[in-house]
Amino acid sequence: MENLTNEQWQERLAKDENAVVLDVRTQEEVDEGVIPNAQHLDIYDSAGFMQGVQEMDKSKSYYVYCRSGGRSQQACMLMNQMGVENTYNLKTGFSEWDGETSKL
Repeated sequence: MENLTNEQWQERLAKDENAVVLDVRTQEEVDEGVIPNAQHLDIYDSAGFMQGVQEMDKSKSYYVYCRSGGRSQQACMLMNQMGVENTYNLKTGFSEWDGETSKL
């Protein structure tokens, strides 16, 4: 897992052809907007989150975010423990995101 600033995260994501954007916030937070092309996997839904990680393509790079960076850091650590090697945490979270947003 690597903690990245907003700028670093956007730069890496733009260059990574193997990237998956993962939003680990609650559904209520997601309803307010997401980073474009994000997949949603709520870390507070433990069973659903673990199932989702087990089904992930472990060869992909996962760019993970939450509201402020704490849950996404936890998610990256769990994903690493479950065999997902390339995880990148947006350490400032969606609350400080200055890129594009969309609705799921």
